[in-house]
Amino acid sequence: MSRLIYDYTKSVLERVSFDVKLFRKELEKAIQSLLPYEIEQLKEWLFSFTKERPDLRLCLLSIN
Repeated sequence: MSRLIYDYTKSVLERVSFDVKLFRKELEKAIQSLLPYEIEQLKEWLFSFTKERPDLRLCLLSIN
């Protein structure tokens, strides 16, 4: 079940990546619902996903 939440979280973040505020909001919600090891996996994915998007990369500060 937990893996489904992680995958869902990634898909939501991809879909809202056009809006920085919405992306940050969804990222904060994800941090509240994911397990610690899933947050680490999400961080790795986010670094890759935001590589070409410096505006979104700033949102990563909220998960450190």
